[in-house]
Amino acid sequence: MIIFSYIAQAYYVFYLCKEIKQSQSNRHNKLMNSMEYRVLGKTGFKVSEVSLGTWQLGSKWGDAFDEQTAQDTLEAAYEQGVNFFDTADIYQNGMSEKSIGKFLKTKKDKIYVVTKCGRKLNPHVAEGYTEENITRFVSESIQNMGVESLDLVLLHCPPTEVYHKPEVFKALDKLKQQGAIRHYGVSVERVDEALAALAYDISAIEIIFNMFRLKPAEELFAKAREANVGIIVRVPLASGLLTGKYTENTAFGKDDHRSFNRNGDFFDKGETFSGIDYLTGIKAAQELKASLGVENLSAKALRYILMFPEVSTVIPGASSPRQIIENAAASSLPPFTNEEMATVQAVYDNNIRRQIHQLW
Repeated sequence: MIIFSYIAQAYYVFYLCKEIKQSQSNRHNKLMNSMEYRVLGKTGFKVSEVSLGTWQLGSKWGDAFDEQTAQDTLEAAYEQGVNFFDTADIYQNGMSEKSIGKFLKTKKDKIYVVTKCGRKLNPHVAEGYTEENITRFVSESIQNMGVESLDLVLLHCPPTEVYHKPEVFKALDKLKQQGAIRHYGVSVERVDEALAALAYDISAIEIIFNMFRLKPAEELFAKAREANVGIIVRVPLASGLLTGKYTENTAFGKDDHRSFNRNGDFFDKGETFSGIDYLTGIKAAQELKASLGVENLSAKALRYILMFPEVSTVIPGASSPRQIIENAAASSLPPFTNEEMATVQAVYDNNIRRQIHQLW
């Protein structure tokens, strides 16, 4: 009887563990089912339409890197159905890539990673984009992430001259043939750079597009669709302006680019607040909140971007699980009405267009 009791208890524990595991699996599948997925151009990758940008991974702007925070952030994104992470070899001096690589080893599901290279160059000039340097950058990213090859590598906002150097793209073709990378593309500052890149065998373009940066939708999106090139949207919330939470009294840390790069003193001005004058952006964001009838503009701003079918995925950053949950909710929001689409266009035309449209 005692032996039978032990066997019964062991079976019960086994059954209970199995039920817990199945419950966890069902929970994850339920979260995955609330996320929509799109094909990323000619890669064929089916990626979450709201994904994760990792410029801030493991830190807030200017803060020290924290590995546990990085892993918690990646896990929170995964739990929301995110299966696409965007990183770069310079983010946290390679720690972003290393943390993502560590996280990948804990999951059986396929998680796609795009990384970027080129900004390690000092000085960052077109002449530095050589086969030797690109090959080295790719090798270092593979080592950082502990993978055999990279899903997708993008040139990281190179100087405009690079888009007119076929030998750069031939070097990427060679790496693809060798199996070091599966696909390649470009991360750009300007629409004309993206259009020039379409002359090569790229699979994806990463570009700034949001309610305050509408120019890419005018010509680029259609041409990318014709070439079966996926669109990855970065800076979707205009460095936080499109959360609608900022005021003229909001303070940013001294090491935060929103403090020191408003005039483009350290890198392209368009990377900070999408290049818009801060006070103008606050006014426009408040106008959007009132017109669209929302208190937190974030998810609505992301849903606007997803109204464009050419967009494969949007990559907001996040410094907390709460932000990730808010961002992921955009995937399940109802589509914009024609009136709402017209509202966004009107706010842009009346407040933003004159400042930035011709610049990027």
